[in-house]
Amino acid sequence: MKHFLDSDIAEVAKNLGPAAQAFSGKTVLMTGARGFLGRHFTAVFDYLNQHVLEKPCNFVGVDNLISAGKAGADEVERPNMRFIKHDVIQPLEWEGPLDYVIQAAGIASPYYYRAYPLETLEVAITGTRNMLELANRHHARFTFFSSSEIYGDPDAKHVPTPESYRGSVSCRGPRACYDESKRVGETLCYIFHESHGTATTAIRPFNVYGPGMQEADYRVLPNFASCIKGGRPLNLYGTGVQTRTFCYITDALTGFLLTIIRGVPGEVYNIGNPTPEVSMMDLVKSIEKVMAKPVKYNVIEYPDSYPADEPMRRCPDIRKARLQLDFQPIVSLEEGLRRFFTWTDQNFTGQQ
Repeated sequence: MKHFLDSDIAEVAKNLGPAAQAFSGKTVLMTGARGFLGRHFTAVFDYLNQHVLEKPCNFVGVDNLISAGKAGADEVERPNMRFIKHDVIQPLEWEGPLDYVIQAAGIASPYYYRAYPLETLEVAITGTRNMLELANRHHARFTFFSSSEIYGDPDAKHVPTPESYRGSVSCRGPRACYDESKRVGETLCYIFHESHGTATTAIRPFNVYGPGMQEADYRVLPNFASCIKGGRPLNLYGTGVQTRTFCYITDALTGFLLTIIRGVPGEVYNIGNPTPEVSMMDLVKSIEKVMAKPVKYNVIEYPDSYPADEPMRRCPDIRKARLQLDFQPIVSLEEGLRRFFTWTDQNFTGQQ
């Protein structure tokens, strides 16, 4: 199975333009390298080495493979691309130069962090501190993958939600292990920057999707794609009127890499697509338009395996990323869905 589209990887490199040369001859270490985002990062750095960079960068992928699924075993070693099987909850020893540390290890699917709450806490807190200490020892730039979930369920006057919004998050409940651990991870970044001078940045992604998502991920779009492939009706949880914005993987990767390269130390950035903000019912209509056929769905109560206290709205204010990073998403929802469902039609089984 190909876990990305070659055209998407080339598109990211084109979007970066001359900024990509910041990685020329550098060493980049990334945790969570065999996850959905990590596999795309790996492919982008491999492409940059082959086609763009004046000097190849040394990319080191780190993952314990616990949640990587079948996708974790599919990667092939390439020149200047190295993989280390390691659990970030344990300190990682590294000899030699190190210029960038990207902490993307984590349990991001609500289905899985409800099943593994302590592990979710540990990877975002203990794992992040271990990687911060590694970056600090080597004077490397550090980027932490936080989450838009740290905002909780914002009131209407804070939608679109800027980075300055402090959030409305419960420390108790089925989502707390994820939300609060990401908040603590950001606090660790702040402390290391203020106390040790570590060049830290944090990214708050908003509903990133694309080829390479696992069918049993249980997030909305792979769940919908599996149901459609299997001829089953979609299940919309709750009322179906909760809204989200969706950011296609090429736009997200461009924003992530620009944050890693240009992000102001000590700052945090929303990376996502602010338009359109759609309800789950509207999302079904968009899928019907893309697939040119009707899609059946049911509105049901939240299953016990899925945390029920989800935000009713989630939409990023990306003015900070536009001004400081020159980030601008360009892939429309319809185009992103077309690419995603073309890929899932070829790679999903229709069974979870």
